[in-house]
Amino acid sequence: MSATDPFSTVVPFQVPEQVRAFAEKGVSSARDGYLKLKEAAESNNGAMEAAYTSASKGASDFTVKMIDIAKTNTESAFDFAQSLIGVKSLPEAFELLNAHARKQYEVLTAQSKDLTEFAQKVATETVEPIKASAAKTFKLNA
Repeated sequence: MSATDPFSTVVPFQVPEQVRAFAEKGVSSARDGYLKLKEAAESNNGAMEAAYTSASKGASDFTVKMIDIAKTNTESAFDFAQSLIGVKSLPEAFELLNAHARKQYEVLTAQSKDLTEFAQKVATETVEPIKASAAKTFKLNA
């Protein structure tokens, strides 16, 4: 190195202990924050996967229920049509029609109630992993 090189002379300087302690505390705090954030992100990913799995299964089960309902209602309609073919008078046809309508109203009411309860159950099961993860995340951050 030449004497004209401005970097050839090193001026020793020492960092005050308070600055060093402050920097170390900042690094430690940043590391802790990062670890908490990483853990929360991993937990949330698991919660989202569980919610997706629950929603997918719920949608599949809901489809099966809808197919069963359609099958039941179609069979009922065919049974009614077959009964209607054997009617001998108009009053008998109206009586059969009224009885069928009452029965279908009861069946549809029960089916609607069943679907509503099932949808609520699926929604609760789908949201539960997210709710648990959020509670855990807020507990970690508290």
